Amino acid sequence: MNRLILKYPWILKKLYPKRLSRITAEKTLFLTFDDGPIPDITPWVLDLLEKYSAKATFFCIGDNVRKHPEVFEQIKAKNHAFGNHTFNHLDGWKTKTSDYIENFKKAEEIIESELQHKLTSEEKLFRPPYGKIKNKQAAKIANLGYKIVMWDIITGDYDKNYDAEECLKNTQKLIKPGSIIVFHDSLKAEKNLKYVLPKILEEYTEKRWKFESLF
Repeated sequence: MNRLILKYPWILKKLYPKRLSRITAEKTLFLTFDDGPIPDITPWVLDLLEKYSAKATFFCIGDNVRKHPEVFEQIKAKNHAFGNHTFNHLDGWKTKTSDYIENFKKAEEIIESELQHKLTSEEKLFRPPYGKIKNKQAAKIANLGYKIVMWDIITGDYDKNYDAEECLKNTQKLIKPGSIIVFHDSLKAEKNLKYVLPKILEEYTEKRWKFESLF
């Protein structure tokens, strides 16, 4: 695995300053979880976050919200933030803009249906799957009032060939106050997620850092 991809490239921060990758906040981390919600994994994450009085943000695949509304309800009930991650995890670079926006809106409709209200301005968060999005796609989504959220650190937990201890150490090396950190509440990430996340929560709780959601 190319470790260089773990840190969001500075050139992208410069080119796209409106895309959120880090937040100015002392002794605070912003944990985010992509690709859920799914049974077993997402509830495990939620229970662990509760143990440490931590808040987080879940970027949900619309089809998973449709299939597992009871798990999405748990995210809401525990007062975590959530965001749109397209309906079925599209790669924006490989998708026509019209199809991409239609897929994004399909996820939005599912999320609003479960919420039983239109999304407020603060709830309009979007993370492009793989971080891959064309400028035209991003512009259309931004024009709909969404904040595009990237990351400061991506843990690489989804790579089954990535040693869990190495995943932890590389994440720890990159953490700074205000870092937005990507985990995945998915079966593919389970091995590394269940090793790395508890250790990050324990370490930074002991250091008296806070874990906050994006709204």
